[in-house]
Amino acid sequence: MKRLVRLVVLVLALCLMSACACVTGTQVRTSGSPIIDKILSRGELIVGTVGNMPPLNMTSREGDIIGLEADLAAHLATSMGVELRFETMPFSDLLSELENGKIDMILSGMTITPERNLRVAFVGPYFVSGKSILTKIPTLDGVKDPSEINTPDTTLTTLENSTSELFAKEFIPNARLVTVKDYDEAVNLVLRNEADAMIADYPVCVVSALRYPEENLMALVATFTYEPLGIALPKNDPLLVNWTQNTLNALEDNGELEEMRVRWFEDDSWLNRLPPPGTAPNTK
Repeated sequence: MKRLVRLVVLVLALCLMSACACVTGTQVRTSGSPIIDKILSRGELIVGTVGNMPPLNMTSREGDIIGLEADLAAHLATSMGVELRFETMPFSDLLSELENGKIDMILSGMTITPERNLRVAFVGPYFVSGKSILTKIPTLDGVKDPSEINTPDTTLTTLENSTSELFAKEFIPNARLVTVKDYDEAVNLVLRNEADAMIADYPVCVVSALRYPEENLMALVATFTYEPLGIALPKNDPLLVNWTQNTLNALEDNGELEEMRVRWFEDDSWLNRLPPPGTAPNTK
């Protein structure tokens, strides 16, 4: 009888030890990536974006973020098995918010540059663009070189802290430059004749012209620069960079990324989902 009691106690002890080991193992088990662990623990991927850079990212009438980058972000979140949340903010705030951990990554038409890459990691490019201009002035529609508008009587507008601002300062230094927080403000300066042209990535210029068909806006077809757009990630997390690059590679290889590009750049039906020009979308 005593032997039976000892056997039962031993079995129970082994079961208890096994259960404790499982719980402990679950608690200490990590992916090796502090950011991925934080995302999985939270159950949510937080992506920073401007929310008004069509067709890359834009805010619908209902307040949803849509566009090529929204589709890409949704795929990344699904691949991690978590929900997706966008944090919209001025373009100039994106890098600092990524660095201080308020967002997990940036998907917002951000060009991969050496200066930015010193601060954060980049994966991509997932799209290649170039600098163009949006204008109402017919004589500017045929500009082939930035030197043609490098005069003191030319007023340009760009997004603050963007590569467009850097481009204007380097190649068009004699022109008057007005920097703004978002593209809506820049387009309005052109519409009100307070700026001769907006300098921005080609897709932004084209879509802005499409949104105001009655204003005779024109976008320069031949771009001035090569602009590779990438996913910005926190530095010092190689596993997150590796995972994101492999996921992006798979999207490229299976044709899904090209389908996203076609959906947002060759089909303009999504324009009907945007609020009318001059009105704000509903907020959620």
